[in-house]
Amino acid sequence: MTALTHEQIEALGAELHDALERAAPVDPLILRHPGLSIEDAYRVQRAMVEHRLRAGQRVVGKKIGVTSKVVMDMLKVDQPDFGQLLSGMAYDDGAAIPASGFIAPRAEGEIAFVMARDVQGPGLTNADLMRSIAWALPCFEIVDSRIRDWKISIADTIADNGSAGAFVLGDRMRPPGELDLRNMGMVLEKNGEVIGTGAGAAALGHPVNCVTWLANKLGEFGIPLKAGEIILSGSLSLMFPVKAGDSISMTLCGLGGCRARFV
Repeated sequence: MTALTHEQIEALGAELHDALERAAPVDPLILRHPGLSIEDAYRVQRAMVEHRLRAGQRVVGKKIGVTSKVVMDMLKVDQPDFGQLLSGMAYDDGAAIPASGFIAPRAEGEIAFVMARDVQGPGLTNADLMRSIAWALPCFEIVDSRIRDWKISIADTIADNGSAGAFVLGDRMRPPGELDLRNMGMVLEKNGEVIGTGAGAAALGHPVNCVTWLANKLGEFGIPLKAGEIILSGSLSLMFPVKAGDSISMTLCGLGGCRARFV
């Protein structure tokens, strides 16, 4: 497997950023670079995100993806992936989100966490992370692939910043130690109809397993999770399409809910 050159990395990062800016998809990267490795895909992700930072946005956290066995089997991988959350992706509970800014958006109900302090792997345990998390809160992640028709490999979605689009945080927070995160039930609604249910165990068996994986993975690169950062821990149920005119809501038992609408 031949690593991509610096010029190729930069060109792919710019291409994906342009696709995001224009809300216009591109052909799968893996078709043009069949040997695209996960390591190079993360390099492309950094190049893509750098364009957003130069435009004045800030990294406000991380998102974890590919946390269910179904998706892992589909992408033929045995580990999750991650992307960067940027300030321009954030929406408050009940927000009206412009659908025109996306290509083929889909929503996921998740548990989000807010870090209480800096922590850096590798070698961290769930107990370490529980002591390092300040708050848990309900969250919708709006995923959107810049890859045409969602025809993605693991390398495609990593390069495309984990297919990150936007996120909506609920307005209620609780310390994670007060919650049964593994067994916490979730109900998803779209336009007033229940479309899915789930539980915390859907995310690698426990949502904090996902955060621990992330902290240890980032630690391999010398990158900490920082106090105040928002961490999206992975979908607890189905990923469903959304469009202009749709209203979505979710409820997490014992934690509260989150709402958004697309205009």
